[in-house]
This record gives sequence, structure tokens and C-alpha cells, in this order.
Amino acid sequence: EADWSRFRPACQPALSGALGKRAEALDLPAVVAHARAAFAERPRTANELRALLHAAFPSHDERTLGYAARMHVPLALVPTADRFGFPRDPSLRLAEPAGAGATASELVLRYLAAYGPASVADAQEWLGLGRLAPAFAALREQLVSFTDERGRELHDLPDAPRPHAETPVPARLLPEFDSVMLAHADRSRLIADEHRPHLTTKNLRVNAIALHDAHAVATWTIKRTTKTATLELTPFKPLSNAAQEDLEAEALALLTANEGATAEPRFDLTPPRGCD
Repeated sequence: EADWSRFRPACQPALSGALGKRAEALDLPAVVAHARAAFAERPRTANELRALLHAAFPSHDERTLGYAARMHVPLALVPTADRFGFPRDPSLRLAEPAGAGATASELVLRYLAAYGPASVADAQEWLGLGRLAPAFAALREQLVSFTDERGRELHDLPDAPRPHAETPVPARLLPEFDSVMLAHADRSRLIADEHRPHLTTKNLRVNAIALHDAHAVATWTIKRTTKTATLELTPFKPLSNAAQEDLEAEALALLTANEGATAEPRFDLTPPRGCD
């Protein structure tokens, strides 16, 4: 929560910019004030928020109103017991940041701590903030720099772990909206360009992704009945026997650890699909 309180104000320009031209027709201060007052009363779901705003501003699209409010009113998710994702319509509460926002240099250092080595463009893509080159320049003496195979300069923290290229990488099942898949402008290190269409759905939901040998190879979902919990893996292309075995082991371990005795864990490999 302390991090959120520092980062939320610093990222406000990116959040405001996300609304784009849709903000031009709105009385944004009035919309924000109305939404803030609604959340001051009690937590609300996004659907409740849209309905309230549309009743107050009937000449505007309710989804635009709801999006504008969520980009400008600081909100936090009310915790639930849901596993492997978020509720379809979660309750949100007002969460006012305390104090000043983080500086550009602080944001860059925290970004690199999680996702370095990375370029200036990578940091700008992830943070949604432009013109970070001066912050990188000011930090140069605190960073180490590399040149990748394409001649681009990458930066990292001096004591950050950087495993050797031959280090074995275990299979991993990343959840929906996992930051690993979104944290760089150049995502080719994790997912091939021809497979990028599978990263998101048509409504921009970020799929749960399976990694093998540090590369995205499939999407995955969990389907439950009263007796079974089945992890369904849909590869981008046919998988090797080794990849299938590694991912099946990881899937069954995940299901066993998280489903407990409530359902029998199962693994289902569906046919590869083409990019459409």
C-alpha cells in the first residue's frame, strides 16, 4: 500500500492520457466529483458506478463515464476469496494516496529492479510515461549498461541477478494480466511476434500464458466441476514431448497446491490454434 500511495500520483498523467479524445466531450471535473462522492459513501462495483454516472450525465456513454472516473479517482480492489483471477464485477473502494508522488528516477529504479535489463523505451512502455531518457541519464552512474544483439542499450541495477544464458528455466504458468508479458516495448524475448495476437482477447483481456524455456508457448485456463479441476492448455503450435511433460507437471502441481482435496486435478492439452 505504501508503494501504491507513492506510484499512483506519479502515474496520473499516463492514466489521464488513456482516456484520449473521449475526455473532450465530458465535464471531467464534474464526473470525477460525482464518482468520488459515490465511493465516499461505500464501495461500488464498476457496473454500479457506470449506472450512477449515466443517471447523472445521461447524454454521455456510460462506459466512457465509468472509464473516466476509474482513471481519475484513486480506487483499490476490495479483497475476495477468488483464485486465479479477479471477480467478474469486483467491488472497489476509495483509496486516497498519502504524500507526494514518486519521482521519475524512483520509478525507473523500481522498474529495473523488477524487469531489468531494459531499455528506455521498455520503461516508457510499461510506465506509460514518455521522456524518461533524462531520468536514465541522471541515474547512469548508479546503473550498469549492456548492448543487446540488435545494438540497443539496456540498463540494470548493479546487484540484480542476471543468470547465465545456459541456466535451465523451469516451466511456468503465468496468470491473466501478468506484468512479465507486458513490461517491455520489445516483447520478442518472451513471445514470438507471430504469437502476439494470442496475448490478448478482442476486448484487451490479457490471457494467462504458459512459458517453456522462458518463451510463451500456450494460453491456459482452469475449468471446474464439483469433482474435477482441469487445467486446459492451448498451444500456439505443436509442443515437443519434453515441453508437454514439463507443463503437465507444473499444471498438476499448481492444481494440487491450490485446489486441495475439493477436486481431482486434471490436465488437458487441446490442439494448437493458428493466429486469427
